[in-house]
Amino acid sequence: MPAPRPYHHGNLKEALLQAALELIAETGPRGFTLREAARRAGVSHNAPYRHFRDKDGLLAAVATDGFDRLTRALAAAGPKATPLERLRLSGVAYVDFALRWPQHFAAMFDASWNKQTYPECAVAAERCLETLVGFVRACQAARQLPPGDPAPIAYQAWSLVHGIAKLANAGQFPWRSRGEVLRFCAAAVKTALPRLPKAIN
Repeated sequence: MPAPRPYHHGNLKEALLQAALELIAETGPRGFTLREAARRAGVSHNAPYRHFRDKDGLLAAVATDGFDRLTRALAAAGPKATPLERLRLSGVAYVDFALRWPQHFAAMFDASWNKQTYPECAVAAERCLETLVGFVRACQAARQLPPGDPAPIAYQAWSLVHGIAKLANAGQFPWRSRGEVLRFCAAAVKTALPRLPKAIN
């Protein structure tokens, strides 16, 4: 066990977040303790309580960072593309994020934090979802998707790419490279989100 090392105020939180990412990669979001995260970060077992009330708090911080990263990735997808193509590209960006940041993805969707206890994480998650809903609204405004409540369409699109992401991270696809998975995702969202007739009113 490494000896607890001194730290400067401000970098303890980052050290614990990094330790949590390492542990999530090894054991999953439920398979470690806050004490183990402290040990991995090289600080005393009491040090994490300066920033986190418990392990769920640490996982919520990782998840919050993940939702913020994902929101930025979605927003950066095809900014000059047509609304429908941007919606499709955001789906590919979602899967790409999950493949690049699997520990964040696990903390976001497989951990035990809750919205009431960690409202900052809930806000980050809602902001991420609203980005997707905004893409659907843009498609509706361009008459590329049917009018009405955008939420069901957004959830359909989310369900598709989330399933692809989960299967890919679990190694359930025959394709092993990130590029192959993303090409499959691009084909899937193109099939699921076809351009609708311009006669939509």
